[in-house]
Amino acid sequence: MLLALISILGYLMTILSTVVIVQFILSLLLAFNVVSLSNNFVASIWHALNMILDPFLKPIRKIMPDTGMIDFSPMVLLIALRIVQMLLIGLANDIAAAGM
Repeated sequence: MLLALISILGYLMTILSTVVIVQFILSLLLAFNVVSLSNNFVASIWHALNMILDPFLKPIRKIMPDTGMIDFSPMVLLIALRIVQMLLIGLANDIAAAGM
């Protein structure tokens, strides 16, 4: 049961990492005027991604120093998610080894 829960958490973190990458790519497309927020579809995707990620990024932004135009908080979030995933994998391996 605990291994299944760890697997589900790892899967959710993978999804969250993918959302961060999608938001980053969309922000680049917006910055280089490839797409525009005047398009309702693009605007709805942008707002949905921000609503999903803001609870995770706001605490990181409060801690990090102001770097001007470059926002490093998504990169910090990706690194933190990967570290937690590694810890969960180690925990799952320990539980699997103890169950043998």
